[in-house]
Amino acid sequence: MYVYSPSSAVNDKPAFKRGIARLRALGHDVEIDADALSRSTRFAGDDATRLAAIHRAAASGADVALISRGGYGLGRLLPQIDYTAVAKAAEGGTKFVGLSDFTAFQSALLARVGGVSWAGPSLGADFGSAEEPDDIMLDCFDDLLAGRGEGSGWRMNKEAARADGSPAVPDIYLQDATLWGGNLAMLASLVGTPFLPDVPRGILFIEDVSEHPYRVERMLSQLLYAGVLAKQQAVVLGQFTGYKLAAHDKGFKLQSVVDWLRTQINAPVLTNLPFGHVETKVLLPVGAKVSLSVEGRDALIYWGHTH
Repeated sequence: MYVYSPSSAVNDKPAFKRGIARLRALGHDVEIDADALSRSTRFAGDDATRLAAIHRAAASGADVALISRGGYGLGRLLPQIDYTAVAKAAEGGTKFVGLSDFTAFQSALLARVGGVSWAGPSLGADFGSAEEPDDIMLDCFDDLLAGRGEGSGWRMNKEAARADGSPAVPDIYLQDATLWGGNLAMLASLVGTPFLPDVPRGILFIEDVSEHPYRVERMLSQLLYAGVLAKQQAVVLGQFTGYKLAAHDKGFKLQSVVDWLRTQINAPVLTNLPFGHVETKVLLPVGAKVSLSVEGRDALIYWGHTH
């Protein structure tokens, strides 16, 4: 396992150390990148340092290349990354795992060379948490390492029926669709750039943290007006956490955004995917072909064996 820092500087050193210790206690051989704890202003080293760390991760031959944390920083590196080398490493068995700011890297990898990566935990926040790491996250991570991860099922939010009496989310079965997405703010920031994948008939999953529902709606509007959402077969909402509603909202909340989105696109909008800036998170193959089924409130994304 190779731990590196492509984004923000590691502020929480105890969490970093706990994460490394926990991974080793679980039996993993962990190599720490030479610049994993570097700092240049808010970043984990200057741009050249972080770029070199990404390329070392790709050359490491590790089963998993795991980011120390997200934050901000990958957007500055996208034109310089050697995506061919990263994709070759991924095809050779290295699974690039992360979330949040890492969405920029994952989207660019898919857009440039069709490479598959994994939306999942980071070292500090997930493995280095003060409490014991979440069991579901650990199980999903083990499945990934063992090559037996085949899907993730969850229960969607209970929602009122539509005006015509039909369920908020219809029963569906989709096959052979490309799964993509991640952090909504990062995806919105890539619109109009060569680093946002063009995924026709895809399944888009999104999450975010510390973004008020109106900001979530604004970013969704950007994807909508850019024509991204109209191409999707389904939009899957993960966890949106860490925001505070205000008196000014007068009842405008996250569900208001979900209801609005459903009036804008024909594709079903699913809720409550266990992924985002939360302890309980599944691992998802970004850029892989998956199937999606919905029966009542039960949803399942599955992919069989992906490399």
